[in-house]
Amino acid sequence: MQTVIDFVLELDKLKGVTRKIKPLGLERYENSAEHSWQLALLAFSLAPHADSGIDLDRTIKMLLVHDIGEIDTGDTMAFVEGGWEERKAAEQAAVKRIFGLLPQAQAAELLALWREFEDGTTAEARFANAVDRAMPVLLNLANDGQSWRENGIGYERVVARVRAPIEAGCPALWRHIDARLQEARQRGWFGI
Repeated sequence: MQTVIDFVLELDKLKGVTRKIKPLGLERYENSAEHSWQLALLAFSLAPHADSGIDLDRTIKMLLVHDIGEIDTGDTMAFVEGGWEERKAAEQAAVKRIFGLLPQAQAAELLALWREFEDGTTAEARFANAVDRAMPVLLNLANDGQSWRENGIGYERVVARVRAPIEAGCPALWRHIDARLQEARQRGWFGI
């Protein structure tokens, strides 16, 4: 029992990992715990648009664990270029440490889910990655491009980073977002 409690209390630190986007109507930036929670609900809500036969429970579990390594590494904005291999290695070391607080079987299950998300080869992982890439875009679209403008992120850079994973994991979602991104471009909601 105590090992599970220690693990969950360690996860509480995810609430202190600040991201670069603000929740709707708030002046503060969201944290990674809020992000993971919202992704789980977005996946649940988008399930009718996912590949048929997708294991939604597995997808939601991936979304709940995919950013746990940020407890040690912090969040990296999706549009940062370069250094991904080093950051992913540090994140993997972090998830091994954190999942290692659990009994071995549970730790192995969560690490396998984390790796499946990172590899992105299963239908569930592709859907999870689509949801993960889409949510910040959806928030930016609802916030008049807040983090794109604040961080100098241009339209082409956004599309280059999010199109492939969203289109691969949920084509209907990409069609929706693509049209909205073009509208946002016309409104000047992107950085340089």
